[in-house]
Amino acid sequence: MRDVTPSAQSLLAWYDAHGRDLPWRIRPAARGAGQVPDPYRIWLSEVMLQQTTVAAVKAYFARFTALWPTVHALAAAEDGAVMAQWAGLGYYARARNLLACARAVMARHGGVFPADLASLRALPGVGPYTAAAIASIAFDRAEVVVDGNVERVMARVFAIQTPLPLAKPELIGAAASLTPKTRAGDYAQAVMDLGATICTPRQPACAICPWMAGCQARAQGIAADLPRKLAKAAKPTRTGQVWLGRRTDGAILLERRVDKGLLGGTLGFPGSGWDGSNGDAPAQAMWQKVGIVRHTFTHFHLDLTVLTAELPQETRPLRGEFQGPNAVRADDLPTLMRKAHDLAWPKRNLNIPDRGGLTG
Repeated sequence: MRDVTPSAQSLLAWYDAHGRDLPWRIRPAARGAGQVPDPYRIWLSEVMLQQTTVAAVKAYFARFTALWPTVHALAAAEDGAVMAQWAGLGYYARARNLLACARAVMARHGGVFPADLASLRALPGVGPYTAAAIASIAFDRAEVVVDGNVERVMARVFAIQTPLPLAKPELIGAAASLTPKTRAGDYAQAVMDLGATICTPRQPACAICPWMAGCQARAQGIAADLPRKLAKAAKPTRTGQVWLGRRTDGAILLERRVDKGLLGGTLGFPGSGWDGSNGDAPAQAMWQKVGIVRHTFTHFHLDLTVLTAELPQETRPLRGEFQGPNAVRADDLPTLMRKAHDLAWPKRNLNIPDRGGLTG
């Protein structure tokens, strides 16, 4: 029989039976057998999951942990290798912060993740949510963990109709009122699982929800309408150019973007700024326009004009460097650059073996 009032205990009972099996998670039964969460794996998964789905993250997580199984290994990795493995996952500042954080854990904490919020928050790229998630899930501390799934669950359970993002303080307060002192890590994951599998954005499965009886939004018939959100402003469209040059020996002209900004630190084709200016081509050649690709970032759409040229062997580029066959893997490039490649050379593969991984 379900509790009339939502409680951590009723949700934990549901989680013990129905929680998701995830590669970075230690399920309750395994925890009882002596296994404990690895803070490194928890941190890595939380960084990857920011604005990305679990389905998309699983393959990346498997590759990263195979290549760099510990924070020590990741801290010692080459920046370019990490950026290449991140390609396609998006939000590349996360990858730069990933390296900075791993190195800070080594330098400040002897390679051991701290357990307290203040020390976690002081690490590069670790914000309030990530710090709370690590402290709770990895160290079982009773911290309030609120992601998008938790916001949705709390908005419905407490029928909070204030629109997001204005509702965040109310939602955090609601989440705090239910966070238990014991099994805090399991509880945090349980609420996230509830939001991901039952209390979904559309058509929530209220009939099988462990908190059904005490859900105020369900009682009022407004569960599917919550959480409310302020109307978003229309995204502007920016424009730019990108040049895809291939030398007669098959080498491709590529350059690494500066570390700061969108796609910072990633390898790609030389391009202009995204402010509508044409910019200068990276080499003297008969560049031909082949079309336009569109890519959507968080705050704007980008229409990128794609130009191609076959370059003589003696070409000396004004910027960028030629990468020979097999020097770079196809999915080392960000999704935007893969779109440009597929438009320009739909039947070619960069003379580079593809790992078959996700490209975003």
